[in-house]
Amino acid sequence: MTDDYRYYENKTVLVSGGAGAIGSNLTRTLAECGARSVIVLDNFSSSYKWNVPNLPNVMLVEGDVCDEVVLKRVFFEKPAVVFHLAAFFANQNSIDYPDRDLATNGQGTLKMLQYATLRGVDRFVYASSGCSIYGSGAPLPLKEDFLSMNLSTPYQITKMLGELYCNFFHHHYGTPVVKARLFNSYGPGEVPGQYRNVIPNFVYWALKGQPLPITGSGEETRDFTYVGDLVDGLLRAGCLKAAVGEQFNLASSVETRILDLATMINELTGNEAGIKFASRRKWDSKSRLWASVERAERVIGYRPKVAFREGLKTVIDWFRAKWNLIDASASFNPGMSSAVRDRATASAAAREAEPVVALVAGWNGAQERG
Repeated sequence: MTDDYRYYENKTVLVSGGAGAIGSNLTRTLAECGARSVIVLDNFSSSYKWNVPNLPNVMLVEGDVCDEVVLKRVFFEKPAVVFHLAAFFANQNSIDYPDRDLATNGQGTLKMLQYATLRGVDRFVYASSGCSIYGSGAPLPLKEDFLSMNLSTPYQITKMLGELYCNFFHHHYGTPVVKARLFNSYGPGEVPGQYRNVIPNFVYWALKGQPLPITGSGEETRDFTYVGDLVDGLLRAGCLKAAVGEQFNLASSVETRILDLATMINELTGNEAGIKFASRRKWDSKSRLWASVERAERVIGYRPKVAFREGLKTVIDWFRAKWNLIDASASFNPGMSSAVRDRATASAAAREAEPVVALVAGWNGAQERG
């Protein structure tokens, strides 16, 4: 524990989305730092109760960030610091269900800011998405001052909306906000699924002995960041005065090719099924992601420490230790867009088959008459 973390001793802290991958790790660290109470608010729409740390100073409240009754309940505990991680995650999910995305990421963030401001919290840390808000075509490495409206999914739009609401509350009401732009999180705590990140899905399929599907050429790069490093950045953002009103990239600042990621996971898991390729998703318009962390390092002392290969080993170890829970929880339903595509494909095939069916029917009729 660094000296900065002592700030949280005997404090009440609210973590929305505290059952998720980042939230559960943040909750555990806060509890172990000596926080009086860590309140986890989660509706378990994409997370699981078994992932919440079972510690005496962790209080779990099941509910939604859009629910006024629930918000009154958690803010009644007078949290000094709020980490707002709850989100409708992520790109493909928001395309399939844009209304839900707007409700959670837009309205939910607005309500959290309203209650935090009324309560007079010492800090409101908003988990933004560096992978989303910079848009396509941004100069690399990505730096905090670049702005883009060239966003391609509802999730990207609403994560930007959350930042804009943070700006408004900070400038109009003086709410002490910090915007943390997270990049490609991975680590223990993330369960694989239809709308989850690539690393837990790759590890899951590799441990099942299945080929790893790459959507694109595999030359695409991402800035994968270990969850422990992200937690360190969030904790620093939540306690250091210099962070107030700022936005920070929290990333590894290292590019990794998706092809290299898949090869490494297959090697570490002993998966001999290899790799398969699929067409690139329409919304996935970024060939490279690489963030500068110079500002976070200079202002809050953020320095990512976990090497990528070592982080992957930790993830694989966690999967093996929790395999029964993970396997029972993993869900790969086709999703709305996939269902629409399947229906469209089936309809198109049916239309193409109609002349053939008519021809065969006509031929059979002629044969019978003959």
